[in-house]
Amino acid sequence: MNTSDNTPTPRGRRRVAAGAALAAGVLVALSVPSTATAAEGDTTIDIVDINDFHGRIESEGTAADKAAGAAKLASVVQSYREANPNTIFASVGDNVGASTFTSLIQNDSPTIDALNAMDLDVSAIGNHELDKGQDDLTGRIEDRAEWPYISANIVEEGTTDPAFTPYEVIERGGVRVGFIGATTEDLIPGLVSPGGVEGLAMAPIVSQVNRYADQLTDGDAANGEADVLVLLVHEGATTANIADATGTGAFGKITSGVSSRVAAIVSAHTHATYDHEIAGPDGTLRPVIQTGSYGVNYGHLKLTVGADKTLTSIESEVKSVNAETTVPADLTSTNAVADIVSSAKAVADVEGAKKLGEITGDFRRAVQSDGTTENRGGESNLGNSIAEVQRAATERNGSQVAFMNPGGLRTDMLYASSGAGDPDGTVTYKEAALVQPFANTLVTEDMTGAQIKAALEQQWQPDGLERPFLKLGVSNGFAYTYDPSKGRGERITSMSLDGETIAPTDTLKVTVNSFLSTGGDNFAAFATGSNVADSGQVDLQAQVDYFAAQTTPVAPPTDQRAVGVTVTPTPEGGFRPGDEITVDLSSLIFSSDDPEEAGTVSISAGDTELATADIDPTVVDKTDEQGRATLSFAVPGAATDANPLTALGRAFGTTVLAAAVTPTATADEPLVVTLPNGQTVTLAVSIPIAAAVDPADPTDPSEPTTPGAGDGGDGTGAVGVDTDGDGVVDGAAPVDAAGALAYTGGDLAVPAIAAGVLLLAGLVALVLVRRKRAQRDETVPTD
Repeated sequence: MNTSDNTPTPRGRRRVAAGAALAAGVLVALSVPSTATAAEGDTTIDIVDINDFHGRIESEGTAADKAAGAAKLASVVQSYREANPNTIFASVGDNVGASTFTSLIQNDSPTIDALNAMDLDVSAIGNHELDKGQDDLTGRIEDRAEWPYISANIVEEGTTDPAFTPYEVIERGGVRVGFIGATTEDLIPGLVSPGGVEGLAMAPIVSQVNRYADQLTDGDAANGEADVLVLLVHEGATTANIADATGTGAFGKITSGVSSRVAAIVSAHTHATYDHEIAGPDGTLRPVIQTGSYGVNYGHLKLTVGADKTLTSIESEVKSVNAETTVPADLTSTNAVADIVSSAKAVADVEGAKKLGEITGDFRRAVQSDGTTENRGGESNLGNSIAEVQRAATERNGSQVAFMNPGGLRTDMLYASSGAGDPDGTVTYKEAALVQPFANTLVTEDMTGAQIKAALEQQWQPDGLERPFLKLGVSNGFAYTYDPSKGRGERITSMSLDGETIAPTDTLKVTVNSFLSTGGDNFAAFATGSNVADSGQVDLQAQVDYFAAQTTPVAPPTDQRAVGVTVTPTPEGGFRPGDEITVDLSSLIFSSDDPEEAGTVSISAGDTELATADIDPTVVDKTDEQGRATLSFAVPGAATDANPLTALGRAFGTTVLAAAVTPTATADEPLVVTLPNGQTVTLAVSIPIAAAVDPADPTDPSEPTTPGAGDGGDGTGAVGVDTDGDGVVDGAAPVDAAGALAYTGGDLAVPAIAAGVLLLAGLVALVLVRRKRAQRDETVPTD
């Protein structure tokens, strides 16, 4: 590549010889050649691209579910080269990082080697290339890679000078194709550790790309190096909807703002799949594509360039690697890659047998009623444990709570040994990798209490799905209650973190994996957070680091992070002595627990135990309702409705006590459920319980109040004192010695009940008004 004197010479710049030796025999893949016929003198150039490969060198599953793999991808690339020697193989970044175990365990060396064997020509810098910092990119990665990494908008802090190679020009058939690289502007400070990119900053993609587009194609300037320009930008639309690739969003500004000198935009980062035509600033349509991720699909640009080096046409497509069936005539590249993958798998098998950590018991997924089939609708100690691991891994990013999708847990982590040389309680690398084989990265985001509640409500899936409920694992300290009798969107009744109630307007830093962060498994609420940042940490690596940090074996969690609660509706004015209350509970145990050890559950108010019940451990398939119990009891204290005035008071939402009726000092106490493991659940419901007597106070508040005693007998008009000598104790209804309602003068021709009504209506000051209890905020399970 030729550069002018005013082109910066960034650190970490690398160059490789363009092109590769091709076999003399050419076998044309059926899907490769274009039906368009080039005019005499025209040159056709094929650009094959991938994005977000993330070390997926092994084929996974079937062709219907990922499959592909580096060897299959190598065959596709080689087929294009055999069909057209003027072929360029490009990547749009994130070749490494977030890799599966086979590549991760060797620090992604197998992935770099495989791409070298495929003769990758050029790659944009993705955010994962900087997971371990800039020195790691310019050292470990670039030292091993035989292709140049490019980015025009990662700059030296305080300047617009690129810190890395901004572009690469590759010549094929006498045509110079200029590739300009760019990296998501969210890279710093959101997507990588700040310490690893110290001294770097992000410049706007559009202005930096346009700067080099002008430089590379302006014949009046000193350069004029490229005949055709292609942008490799590690940024993209979030979905295949063209509206997400246009408009005023970050990617829409790129597609509309990047100079029309750029003939095509090849994107990445969002793992979306699309093939659009979008107008540039001058109105000319150009391809805008992305291939998804993991090398399962590939992109293809077919450029036709005239004899005058002017682009005459460009075609684009995104195709499945799995769908390609033609075998190249020259299998040198394919075989070399297959050997690299095979060797990497052998190393992974050895490394996978190494000890990662120790556990004290089984970490299991939930099960159905048959005791063996996985139940993604049940809370599990494995799901909660993994959520805590991921919260701990992103604690430096400010994470307060983490959620884990049950489908991301593919097997149990068992205490019993899994093979020779693996003693009980030992967890190997391979065992941990099998639990989480997807190599998702951990994403942090700010979510309000209302958004978190919405996510929890989405555990109840849309109607008609095979799995009607998906239980999220949650990290330590977070808990919630739900009412299974309620309807969609109304079931979550409370949430708390470390015992403190979470209000709808509170904001928490939440961690989820990259699958959930985009709304996977119908958890759309996780795609609504703000300040979204990919930590760059792979879920498996988080598990590795977690075990490494422990000084003792890790114990499975025993507390329930969610409990179902349905309570008798609170009457107007609150519960009173004698009222019957029923509390239905569910999700009190893990379905994987021994049902013989389900135990009992109790409910209390203050120091008063109100009821106990055995827990029914029967599993309800596809839900989290196992561990059920019903607790029924009467509110302590004598019912007072025999007193007609008291009955009237209840009708009016008040409590009326005659002076001769012994008043008992009470306090509203919340109902507290205690599980067999000592964990408690404080409900929103409160009931009156006799207040404890202060031994330092000589007056027992439960003793009858006598006239004249009052407030120390000082005649100040306190409750229980007849201060004006009218025979009526002030602050109470008039009484006679027997405690009956006293008449106020001549005989009344109406029943006594009417007198009570008049008293209530006209002598408000002569009754004790029991306040209407405000329902307390409900809290959640605590240890």
